[in-house]
Amino acid sequence: MNKILFGLLLCSLPVIATAQETFDALKNSETELRGTARFQSMAGAFGALGGDLSTLSQNPGGIGVYRSSDAGITMSLDFNSSKTNLSSDNDTRFNVNNAGYVGTIRTGSEVVPYFNIGFTYQRQMDFHRHYRGTVGALNTSITNHIASYTGNYNESDLGVANDYNPYYSTSAPWASILSYNSYLINYNNGGWQGLYGDGTTGSGEFEVDQSGHTDEYNISFGGNVNNTVFWGATVGLTDLDYKSYTYYGETLNNAYIYDHNGNTGIVDGTADYGYENYLHTEGTGYNFKLGVIVKPVNELRLGLAFHTPTYYDMKDRYASSAAFQMTPAGATDGGYYGTNYAGYGDGSMDEVRYDIHTPWHFIASIAGVMGREGILSFDYEYVGNGSIRVCDDNGHAYTDVTDRVKDYLQASHIFRVGGEYRVTPDWSLRAGYSYQTSPVKDVVKDNQANITTVSNNTAYEFDKSIQHLTLGLGYHYKGFYADMAYVHKWRTSQYNAFSPIVGIGYTEPGVNAEVKDNNNRVVLTMGFRF
Repeated sequence: MNKILFGLLLCSLPVIATAQETFDALKNSETELRGTARFQSMAGAFGALGGDLSTLSQNPGGIGVYRSSDAGITMSLDFNSSKTNLSSDNDTRFNVNNAGYVGTIRTGSEVVPYFNIGFTYQRQMDFHRHYRGTVGALNTSITNHIASYTGNYNESDLGVANDYNPYYSTSAPWASILSYNSYLINYNNGGWQGLYGDGTTGSGEFEVDQSGHTDEYNISFGGNVNNTVFWGATVGLTDLDYKSYTYYGETLNNAYIYDHNGNTGIVDGTADYGYENYLHTEGTGYNFKLGVIVKPVNELRLGLAFHTPTYYDMKDRYASSAAFQMTPAGATDGGYYGTNYAGYGDGSMDEVRYDIHTPWHFIASIAGVMGREGILSFDYEYVGNGSIRVCDDNGHAYTDVTDRVKDYLQASHIFRVGGEYRVTPDWSLRAGYSYQTSPVKDVVKDNQANITTVSNNTAYEFDKSIQHLTLGLGYHYKGFYADMAYVHKWRTSQYNAFSPIVGIGYTEPGVNAEVKDNNNRVVLTMGFRF
C-alpha cells in the first residue's frame, strides 16, 4: 500500500473530548534511567548510597551524605533503534542529562555536623522514537471499529461540512464524522457498517513518530544526624514537551462500499484510505520528594524514599485528517476520493487545558560497603500507576477516565542492582542491571479489553518490559572527577492501531504489532568537589 500524504490542519477538541485518556496520561508520566555517569553505570541502584547529584531526583536523603561541595555536568550520546516487522529506524541524539551543585555548610555541632543545599537539572525522559510497519491479512478494519462506537447517531449528526467546528456542529465522535464524510462508514439496514465484511481481504500500514522530553529542576536540602541518619527533601519543578505523529492506513479488496451514485445499498469494490493524527502536549508541574538513608554500621546502608505525584498543568493541540479513494467494482468515474479534516477551515489553533497527576513512587534500598574497595547495592521501586488522575483545569477528576485507569493499569515494579570496585585509589569499575515490569494489566496485554482513546486517534501503545545493562569507569584526582558509562536498553512494546471489540461471548480483534527498542548510550560526567 502506498502511503497517502496529507497536509495537517492544527486544531483543538472540546475539553470533554480532549482531556487525555489513560494511555496518553501514562505516556506523560514516564521516566527513564538518566542522571550522572556514575549513577547510570550502576543502573540507578543508588537509593542507599547518596553523595551523587542524581540522588536529588531519586532519594533526597543522599544529599545528607555530602561532606564537601560538588559541582558537575553530564552529557550523553544516545543511539536509538526501533524495530518492527518492516524495518529498523535509527536515530542519534545528544543530551545533557544532569547538571548541578551541592553546597555543604559545617554547623559546628557534633549531633548535626552538616547542613547541605543543592540545585540540579535532570532530564527525566527523552520521548524520541520512530517506527513503522505493516500488517498483512487483516481480520477486521479500523472502519468497523469506528462504526461500532458510532452507536445511535444518525446521518444528520455526521453529515456536516468537512472543515467543521466541533464546538457548534455536533457531539458525535470526531472519528465518526471524519469517517462518514470520507465514505468509510455507512448507515445501512438500521445500523452503522464499516468496509470489512465476509470475503473482504486487505493489509494495513502504520507509522509513529514521537519527540520531546521531560526535564526536572530540583531544589533540595538535607543533613545528617550523628553521621548515622542522613535525610533530605526535594521540591521538583518539571517541564514537559511531547509531540506525536501517527498514521494508520488500509487497502481492502472486496470492500463493502455504499453506493452514492443515485443508488442505494452496498456494492463491492476496492478501498484505499488512511488516518493521520498530530498531538502536541506541553505541561509544567511540581512534585515533592522525601528520603532517608540509615547507616547502622559502616558496612551497611538502608534507604527509603517517597515521591508525590507530579501535579501537571497541561495544554494540548490536536489535528486529524482522513484521506480516501473508494472505487466500486465496474465504476467508470474513478469512484470517490479526497481528504477531510477534523478542525477549522481557517487553520486557527486553540488550546485545550487540563491537569494530570502522575503516579506516586516508593523506593526501598540496601547497600553493602566493603571497606574502601567495593560497593554492592540493590533498589526496589514501586510505581503506583493506578493512582494516575486526569482532571479539568479546576482540579476536578474525570471519573470515567479514573475508572479506566483502574481497569487498564497496574503497578510497575523496578528492580535495580549495581556494583562498584575500586581498582586503585583513583580508578573504579562499575556495572549494573535493571528490570521494569509492564504497567498494564493482563486483560490489556491479551487484547481482551475495550480501550477508550481520545480525539480521532484510535491508536495506543504500552510497554511490556524494560531492561538496562550498564557498565562504567570512574577516575578522580584530588577534587576533580570524570566518570564514563555505557547503557544498553531493551524495551519491548506493543503498538495497537485500534482497540479490539470485546462483547459477551465474542471478541473482534484489533490490529497490533510488536516494537523492539535496542538503544545504546555513552555518558560522560565531569565535576569538582571542594
